[in-house]
Amino acid sequence: MLVSYQWLTDYIDLSDVTPEEVAEKLTRGGVEVDRLHRYHNGTDGVIVGEVQETTPHPEAEKLTVCQVDVGEQTQQIICGASNVQKGQKVAVAMPGTILPGNKKIEETTIRGEPSAGMICALDELGFNEQLLAKTEQDQIVELPEKAASGDDALEILGLNDVIMELDLTPNRPDCLSMLGVAYELSALLDRPIHHPEYTHGVIRKNAADRIAVEVTNGEDVPYYGAKVIDKVTVAPSPLWLQTRLMAAGIRPINNIVDITNYVLLEYGQPLHAFDYDRFGSEEIVTRRAEQEEKIETLDGQDRTLSGGEVLITNGNAPMAIAGVMGGASAEVQTDTTSVLLESAQFDALQVRKTSGKLGLRSESSQRFEKGLDFERTAEAAERAATLIEQITGGLVLKGTVESGELPPVVQEVHLNLGRVNMRLGTELGAEEVETLLHRLGLEVTDIGNKWQVRIPSRRLDLSIEEDLMEEIARLYGYDRIPTTLPVGARSAGALTDEQKRRRRLRRFLESTGMQEAITYSLTSVQKANKFLLPQSNHKMRVLMPMSEEREVLRRSLIPHLLEGGVYNANRQLDDFFLFEIGTVFEAQADENKQPAEHEHVAGVLSGQWYNHAWNGEEIEVDFYVVKGMVEGMLKQAGKEKNVSFRARKREGMHPGRSAEVLIDGETVGFLGQLHPLEQEAYGLSATYLFELNAKVIFAADNEEFRYQPLPRFPAIRRDLAVVADANIAAAEVEAVIAEASGEWLEDIHLFDVYQGDNIEAGKKSLAYSLLYLNRERTLKDEEIAEIHDEIVASLRSRLGASLRE
Repeated sequence: MLVSYQWLTDYIDLSDVTPEEVAEKLTRGGVEVDRLHRYHNGTDGVIVGEVQETTPHPEAEKLTVCQVDVGEQTQQIICGASNVQKGQKVAVAMPGTILPGNKKIEETTIRGEPSAGMICALDELGFNEQLLAKTEQDQIVELPEKAASGDDALEILGLNDVIMELDLTPNRPDCLSMLGVAYELSALLDRPIHHPEYTHGVIRKNAADRIAVEVTNGEDVPYYGAKVIDKVTVAPSPLWLQTRLMAAGIRPINNIVDITNYVLLEYGQPLHAFDYDRFGSEEIVTRRAEQEEKIETLDGQDRTLSGGEVLITNGNAPMAIAGVMGGASAEVQTDTTSVLLESAQFDALQVRKTSGKLGLRSESSQRFEKGLDFERTAEAAERAATLIEQITGGLVLKGTVESGELPPVVQEVHLNLGRVNMRLGTELGAEEVETLLHRLGLEVTDIGNKWQVRIPSRRLDLSIEEDLMEEIARLYGYDRIPTTLPVGARSAGALTDEQKRRRRLRRFLESTGMQEAITYSLTSVQKANKFLLPQSNHKMRVLMPMSEEREVLRRSLIPHLLEGGVYNANRQLDDFFLFEIGTVFEAQADENKQPAEHEHVAGVLSGQWYNHAWNGEEIEVDFYVVKGMVEGMLKQAGKEKNVSFRARKREGMHPGRSAEVLIDGETVGFLGQLHPLEQEAYGLSATYLFELNAKVIFAADNEEFRYQPLPRFPAIRRDLAVVADANIAAAEVEAVIAEASGEWLEDIHLFDVYQGDNIEAGKKSLAYSLLYLNRERTLKDEEIAEIHDEIVASLRSRLGASLRE
């Protein structure tokens, strides 16, 4: 909500309160002001001038030489606008003025003619060009006739104003209007409100003779009121009205439409004006839309309705979508002479559903779906009729044609002083609390040891005693509430084992040079089927997706991390190392059950892993970098002794560079290189990735740590070269060796793999280093020889392998 400081002064005296102080008061009171925007942005030296004479420029067909009275002197100014003419009051930027966009005005010569200043258009003075009325675009602004030469033009244009941008919470729809903000300031500053005038003349003709209202769906339209105004003259709005609308971010259209928008901003009550003669009948009928019914809305879009939307019709054709947007067929145009003015209450849920289904949000729907002040519905229509009479010369017909009734305001809340002080930690007296409640505009009745508080319809958010306590607290001042410590037993906080493991994992990944990413939980159907762990066909769709790219809940972290990699690569950041610890979702077989949630950890790596500028050493990311990273993660979790890797082809992965990660024989993840075709589709170079089930990593390890003294007896190291079939994995050979070696084997690792000369075709040589240790005595060579004989026998019988000659 954009709020004009100058506009606020129509309703409350702010003569001794600066815009900054108003913003501070509102923010401290719970209505946050995001920022202050000064229209003029430091511009000065723009004054009122009167065009005394105009002559065509002798050297330029589209330029005009103007003699302009600027108060104490007459300046010659060259103007390029087509609408400049003698007798106009205009905004003149004098030499030395710096306009928005850092444009400095200087005395100059244009095509041989001197020019001292510039006659300005609204966009040149700081107004948003997109908000200008079409009639004002590329045209100089004409100031009111009563403006005197030499006066401050910025003041007349409202450019000395300060705009406050409010960040409203959903429970404060009352502040979606100027009067609502004025009521808030009235309570905070303890000052009275000045209400707008809405007294207009009426002619003897009755509106009921010209229009009838029939509501066929009272649950959707609790109240509908219509007024008729004849003899209107549609034209551009007065300058003051246009500038106030633009200050609120609304583009002026014409005086009738602008007045309805002005009252919407003033009261928070949406109105709609139909062209009476284009409406097509003498009755207004509200009903639900039929399936496939069509309407062209004011934004020029042909919309097909799904059925159930609330419509305003002429008894046959739809004229407007209730609470959302009017139809183009009855739009007010320049030849309109009679106006049908609507002021109604529509069901908030229906408006919200319709707005969502059509993907059409408007200033009107934004207010209807949050709930309106019932007491202002009829008053807003009278206020608009008053302005239409004053600005367009219209004649207001007698009465308002109505259907339904505005619901009475009967909301009452009981409030107890003792509970107020107990909850707030204050020692407020009864008189002080009553004063604060009266400042809010609440009616308070003392009924013994408590109050009965009547809530006005503009504050629908106040429904329980705690709501009133909060109002008392913010008016009293949050900074004045005493600071207290919690009462009760105290205990020191501590991280759980799972939280500790989570932090260790994150710190480990960060220490390797990876950067954490947070990606969307929603993805497309196509991406939801990739890189699954485990494989499954169950997807969880959302009911109203924002787009096809955000249609289902993700089942893997990899696709969005790859998108992050593409984003980096497109910006010439080819080296990227991203990880995420996040939740994936799996739909249950029973559609009525909530999806199962699983926490995963995943990473995507590409580019140079290591680059030493001094000696020129460079290391590209490869399979073993990623494998080492996974091993490091599992070591941090204390799972390194239970981990094994198994080569396995996976969809979307390189067929020869991918593996499964197993803990105690159970698959918990995978790692490897992205398939070359996938890399090409994403536009990436060689990219490696991993994804693991984090539950296994974070699970508590019940094994106790046991420390042993340094061994007193020497260990024996032996090397063993094994010849096996080329398709046998080194891990299988290692497992057989470890099993046959017995309890004295302390360590085993592969240090060489060889295929070539002196090795039979289809075979490979695997060289292992084995370390034996007995902590009670010194081992003998004969004992190690027996173990090796057992190893050789096991390798031969189980794998068909032999020792290398």
